[in-house]
Amino acid sequence: MSKRLGYLLLLLPAMIILLGVFLIPMLFILLLSLEGAEGQFSWSNYLMFFQDTYYLEILGRTISLSLYTVACTLLLAYPVAMFMARTQGKLRGLVTMLILCPHLISVVIRNFGWVVILGDTGWLNTMLLKVGIIETPLRLLYNELGIVIGLTDAFIAYMVLAIATSLYTIDASLYKAASILGATRLQSFFHITLPLSMPGVFAGITLVFSLSMSAYVTPALMGGTSVKVIPVLAFEQIMSTLNWPLGAALAILLLSSTVVLVTLFSRLVETKRYKEVFTS
Repeated sequence: MSKRLGYLLLLLPAMIILLGVFLIPMLFILLLSLEGAEGQFSWSNYLMFFQDTYYLEILGRTISLSLYTVACTLLLAYPVAMFMARTQGKLRGLVTMLILCPHLISVVIRNFGWVVILGDTGWLNTMLLKVGIIETPLRLLYNELGIVIGLTDAFIAYMVLAIATSLYTIDASLYKAASILGATRLQSFFHITLPLSMPGVFAGITLVFSLSMSAYVTPALMGGTSVKVIPVLAFEQIMSTLNWPLGAALAILLLSSTVVLVTLFSRLVETKRYKEVFTS
């Protein structure tokens, strides 16, 4: 009994913070989203969302952009994580520091840096025009491509560290055994490195997808007014049109869709049904 009481006392501060910072505010948002035109209980905000293809299209775009971000971060992060796993001591610490350093700068400043690089008169388009590779500037901002670039830059560190953590635990003797048995480096990668790193890959996918779904600053700055996602739309409903119930409903739907998709992905991983997908 005393041990249980001790555990509860240890959990109490975290539970109070979770209750005060997350659960109670989300309960108020849920109640606000169920407020009708005359302040009465109503499902009208949710019905309007599911009956209007405009909102459904924005939800689909939010999910697709998050999936594109996951794919880009995974492709870019895996080689970096492998390099980190094969280095030791100061070099590994240096690489880790270089990955984390950009996150010491505000995401707003980093996004404005991308505007300077990718804009119509930015560094990249100016260089390509001078070389003669293109005749007109490429549109790399204020579209879905710009959002994916910004989100990839913002969340790639989470993917790198998640994968690297799994790669650190792989026993080096497995590679020696594979080499003795005649396996090539490519075979060792597909039969040892990739399977044993999947827990880190799945953790990175979950983190990046969840963060991308709820991102506001990057889509607002790099997507412009032409590309809407649910967080931006919820902000506009609350701050611009002052439609707090609809904005609250959008926030609840965003949270619900993220939780549902992450839960389905976790169940897929837990039951190892993903193996059927890869082997079929």
